[in-house]
Amino acid sequence: MDSPLRLTQFAAGGGCACKVPPGELERVLGRLGRGRAGGDLLVGLDDGDDAAAVRIHPAPDGSGRAVIATADFFTPVVDDPYTFGRIAAANAMSDVYAMGGTPVVAVNLLGWPRDRIPFDVAAEVLRGGDDACAEAGAFLAGGHSIDDPEPKYGLAVTGMADPDRLLRNDAAQAGMPLTLTKPIGLGVLNNRHKATGEWFEEAVAVMTALNDDASRAALAAGARAATDVTGFGLLGHLMKMMRASGTTAVIEASAVPYVEGARSSFAEGFVPGGSRRNLDWVRPYVDASVDDDELVLLADAQTSGGLLVVGELPGHPVIGEVVANREHALVVR
Repeated sequence: MDSPLRLTQFAAGGGCACKVPPGELERVLGRLGRGRAGGDLLVGLDDGDDAAAVRIHPAPDGSGRAVIATADFFTPVVDDPYTFGRIAAANAMSDVYAMGGTPVVAVNLLGWPRDRIPFDVAAEVLRGGDDACAEAGAFLAGGHSIDDPEPKYGLAVTGMADPDRLLRNDAAQAGMPLTLTKPIGLGVLNNRHKATGEWFEEAVAVMTALNDDASRAALAAGARAATDVTGFGLLGHLMKMMRASGTTAVIEASAVPYVEGARSSFAEGFVPGGSRRNLDWVRPYVDASVDDDELVLLADAQTSGGLLVVGELPGHPVIGEVVANREHALVVR
């Protein structure tokens, strides 16, 4: 009897943990002269925000509109192809939700090793992406595919938002609480899944869940600043927000929620390399009174994580607060 095909074994990394290290990425993007915000480009390269935002001509009723544009793709984070497609699509659309927008249309981005994995398996990946877009109320129309040594999938997504109510990296204000809408520890469990084939139902449920309700709740609460927690980890994404806003975040480590099994899996050694790279990058910006193990978990590379919102959202844990700028962008205690 043939062994079941395991998608994660066809790629060196997995999910958002396979991102280019953030320090390297910032050095490269810093050399680009274009793409800086100004005029109708409301959000560009300046602060490493979740997506680009461009103001377009007003609607006939005079209301403002902004186009949100983003793209995200990665190698398999789970072995099941349909679930991989759902997770990758939810992750890509999360950037639009993190800006306070609504996904409207997406196109597929697919790389596939046709000589190693039957293309019918890719069809299941695409079906998962299509179902995620249907759940979001977005059209999935076309895309691009290439023959690739490693399987990769994601979306380029276009959304719409009110240009005067964008959720941005640079709008955090001192005196506001910090809310996290999904538990973390996904990178640790995905690393264990890749190594052992074990299936973690809660982790899959978290990764396939859209951030649409969280985004709407943030806008309803009057929030102005938010980001989603993905490959750079909670500490990495939070540091970028604090740096862009000229503020400091104080994190209560004991208040941060984790997916079931994440801490025990970490203790058994299942730690993505991307999580350790995240901590290496963010460490100079952190004043911590917790140990390194706790910091690695807080820097764990997430895939399709939740929103980190400056403001309080009913039903979600407050994990800290924003304070006036201090020597360090992050204080962890």
